[in-house]
Amino acid sequence: MYYTRVSNGQPQVVAYAQGDVTGDGVLDQVYLTGIQTPDSPFVQNITLVVQDGNTGYMSSVALSDNTGYDPTLFLGDFSGNGVDDIMISINTGGSGAIMYHYIYSYLDNMAQLMFDFNVYNDEYQYEVTYQDYYKVEVISQKNNMKYMIDISTRDSEYLDEIYDPNGQLISPISGFVNPLSGLYPVDFDSNGVYELLAYQKIAGRYNADGLGYVLNTLAWQGDGFELQNQNIAIWGMDNIE
Repeated sequence: MYYTRVSNGQPQVVAYAQGDVTGDGVLDQVYLTGIQTPDSPFVQNITLVVQDGNTGYMSSVALSDNTGYDPTLFLGDFSGNGVDDIMISINTGGSGAIMYHYIYSYLDNMAQLMFDFNVYNDEYQYEVTYQDYYKVEVISQKNNMKYMIDISTRDSEYLDEIYDPNGQLISPISGFVNPLSGLYPVDFDSNGVYELLAYQKIAGRYNADGLGYVLNTLAWQGDGFELQNQNIAIWGMDNIE
C-alpha cells in the first residue's frame, strides 16, 4: 500500500479499488488518501494515488476540493476505450446534501480530468419561479427547456402563505436548484460503457422546501460529457379515496 492506516494527523488510505486504469491489461491499485479526523468520517487533504500494477510506479493527483465525508471510488469505462476511469465522490456534509465529484482518466499513467463538479454546476443553471394557480415553473438554461410543477396538493397552511383565496400569488417568489447532490454511474444501454445520472434538488422558498429533482443523463462525446436526457422528478402523495 502507498499509505497505511495511521493517526496523529498523518495521511491514511480512506478508499481503495482495483482495476486496469493505465490501459496495459494489468490490474492497478487505486487509493484515496487523506487525514482522518479522529472519531469522525471527516477527511482532509484527500488525494488520488495510483500504483501501476505492472511497474509499481506510484503517482498522485491533488484534488481542488479535497475535504469532506466518506470519500468513495468507482472504477468503470466512461469513454468507451475499454479502460477503467476513476470516479471520486465526496460528501460535503451540508444540509443541501451537496457532493463533490471528479472523474479521471489515467491512461498511460497520465491523469486527465474528464468531469469536474464545479464545471458542471457552472454550466447547468436553472430558474425556479412560482406561478399563479399553484404552479412552479422550472427553466433549464442549458437546453432551454421548461417544466411545470403542480403544488396544489401541498397543505393549506403552506399554500395560504403564498396564494390569495383566488389562487393568485400574494407576492413574487423565486426558488432555486441546488448544485450536484448525487452523480451515479449507470450503463443504460448495457454496452459496458457507463453514462452519468446527475441529481439536483429543486427547492422553493428555502432549502428544506423541496419540490423535486432535476435528473440529467450525461454521456461522453469525445472531449466531454454531453446532456442526453433531462427529466424532472417529483414526490408522490398518499392515494386516499
